[in-house]
Amino acid sequence: MHSSDYTDPSLAKGKQVVVLGGSKSATDVAVNAAKNGASQVTLVYREPVWRVPYFVGGINFKRLLYMRAQELQFNSWGRNPLQKAMAAIAKPLIWANFRGLEMLLKLQLGLNKWDMVPKVPIEKDISCSIPIVTPGLFEGFKSGVIKPVQGTIDHYEDGQAVLTSGDKVGCDVSVLAVGWKLGIPYLAKEYRDKLIEEDGQYRTYRLSVNPDLPEMGFVGFNSSFCTVLSAEMIANWLVRYADGQLEKQPTDGQMRQNIDEMLDWRRDDRPAAQVYGGLCSAPFHFKHFDELLEDIGAAKRKRSNPVAEQFSYPNAQAYGSYLKSAPQYLAQ
Repeated sequence: MHSSDYTDPSLAKGKQVVVLGGSKSATDVAVNAAKNGASQVTLVYREPVWRVPYFVGGINFKRLLYMRAQELQFNSWGRNPLQKAMAAIAKPLIWANFRGLEMLLKLQLGLNKWDMVPKVPIEKDISCSIPIVTPGLFEGFKSGVIKPVQGTIDHYEDGQAVLTSGDKVGCDVSVLAVGWKLGIPYLAKEYRDKLIEEDGQYRTYRLSVNPDLPEMGFVGFNSSFCTVLSAEMIANWLVRYADGQLEKQPTDGQMRQNIDEMLDWRRDDRPAAQVYGGLCSAPFHFKHFDELLEDIGAAKRKRSNPVAEQFSYPNAQAYGSYLKSAPQYLAQ
């Protein structure tokens, strides 16, 4: 069954459950099956990925990954020559910072013990797809009720799942949690062809609109680690854009140039940004919001306390005050 069909935990009771996948939905199902009486849970995953617990070394993960100061250490789009030069100077410190974070995660989660250390440096991998550790996952590994196995399933036979390695694991219930395919099937093909590149990347300006679809805009395409706030921000931007009330209303040419530059950045500079068709602003929440606020014409875009601005996560109440400082939208 697909993970979306796993709605009755009693199906796992007394059964050998195999979960295929290694991200959040897979580990949620694995932990749930273990807690609901599965005799054995096997988590079969293709490649180890970086995953972040709610608290890293006792610090809420939002205060490690949701900060403007941390965001500046990633290779964002649109950096000017000075910013690139500063990044080059700070590169050794940035490298040390992320190696320290990796070490914390390895020690806290015991990644070496479970042979689950990713091959990709964490700073190159962080995007909307990085999973939060399901509470109880590594405890399940330690107790033996959940067994992590790297590989994939080749076929099933006689109550067993046969892996591509030839290994066999007991299997009464198999749950496929390998993600989902992004799509907008409700749109006619002629519109999808204008919006989506052959490699699946979306042609959007500010992760919301496309100049070839002038009567259409999307709220929620700008997925992030703070999705509700992201949706609120883009909704405020979109109504102004649609009625020509942005302080910096983009021209057709400006949008097309920006779209092409963003596609090049995802493909060449930051491949991790291609996740979900490029419809993800993480880990660049502040930069994305800065652009929206500048377009809207907000007079205030940052907290007055510079320490809080650099070392705290996005605050919805603060962004509400920033929007109040902008020219108020009047429905046309």
